Amino acid sequence: MRRLSTTEADFDARLAELLAFESAQDPQVDAVVAAILADVKARGDAAVLEYTARFDGVAAKSLDELEIRQAELKAALARIPAARRAALEAAAARVREYHEHQRAASWGYTDADGNELGQQVTPLDRAGLYVPGGKAAYPSSVIMNAVPAKVAGVGEVIMTVPTPRGERNDLVLAAAAICGVDRVFTIGGAQAVAALAYGTATIPQVDKITGPGNAYVAAAKRRVFGVVGIDMVAGPSEILVVCDGSTDPDWVAMDLFSQAEHDELAQSILLAPDARYLDAVEASISKLLPEMPRRAVIEASLGGRGALILVRDLDEACALVNRIAPEHLELSVEDAGALLPKIRHAGAIFLGRYTSEALGDYCAGPNHVLPTSRTARFSSPLGVYDFQKRSSVIRVSPEGAEKLGRIAVELATGEGLPAHARSAALRLRGQG
Repeated sequence: MRRLSTTEADFDARLAELLAFESAQDPQVDAVVAAILADVKARGDAAVLEYTARFDGVAAKSLDELEIRQAELKAALARIPAARRAALEAAAARVREYHEHQRAASWGYTDADGNELGQQVTPLDRAGLYVPGGKAAYPSSVIMNAVPAKVAGVGEVIMTVPTPRGERNDLVLAAAAICGVDRVFTIGGAQAVAALAYGTATIPQVDKITGPGNAYVAAAKRRVFGVVGIDMVAGPSEILVVCDGSTDPDWVAMDLFSQAEHDELAQSILLAPDARYLDAVEASISKLLPEMPRRAVIEASLGGRGALILVRDLDEACALVNRIAPEHLELSVEDAGALLPKIRHAGAIFLGRYTSEALGDYCAGPNHVLPTSRTARFSSPLGVYDFQKRSSVIRVSPEGAEKLGRIAVELATGEGLPAHARSAALRLRGQG
């Protein structure tokens, strides 16, 4: 794990190298995805069935066979251990409570001329939720995507989850039952994204697709954006920890591991104003790493993109946070609240030494779908607002038509749009 200091002459260059991540689409992946999307768009159900048989080893005569009915979802919920069910239900309830605070309402006002102006907020008709399946089974992804959609009032939530070789994960299906997912299809990959985006004879077209996936899913979401909405195209997981030296080094080491274990490209960074504390955390990493089941992945991640960075003070740490704009930020300091106003760019902010990022991943309440690769500078976590849309509302009074019409005529004429000008002028007194 590399060591950096903000006092080094080449720090800026070394930081830029550390943060660099090639997010450009792999041309080979993109070509494969483009072909799949076009095929599914043209042939619908038949193409989806062929790709499901080829990539997942699941043969079916119709997509109806690949739909998991509500009774099956409830059966999966009944099969899982009671403690696991209780945990899923508690997590879903907490996430629901948090997201209910995000729900926007329609609003309006009347100006001095009697014009009624406002905004009407309505939910999407239908949302598509992509959930990884097989070995990578994430019930938490179901909760974090389905709950805000339901809180927003989305009419129908359709979930796709691949089941390689027919392997169904009861936790994922149980989460779908708890969250009120309307329909579930056991398909995955670019073909699932295509089916949701374009619609088939069996799978209705959705308005927005959310949820994580591999490189093929990410490429497919990029390509269908515009036909449907998407949440984001996420890069590797990230965590940035700011420490004043008061947190147990073992805790911090494990927090860094929590993101590093996702994959070899994940990024874990620690900022601290005390070199001796960085030494202590480094010692904890060496001590704890051998006992980690995903040691090889963690080791590759920390070695490739991890860093321990010495800063002058916590103010400089905050400035560096805003520069890095991390997905997850832990302010593991004595007075985390004092630092919060200084943070402008971070996907999720975890305050205090007891607030581990892992709690946010599962059950704290806020969404764990977060902007990565420095996109927290201009993007936000997934939320209810992603499943609501806004329409402007305008009702013009006769008095308003007189005043606004004269303004519009002037501007439309200036823009060389005479029909616009005439349309407004016809409503002026004495002009109709």
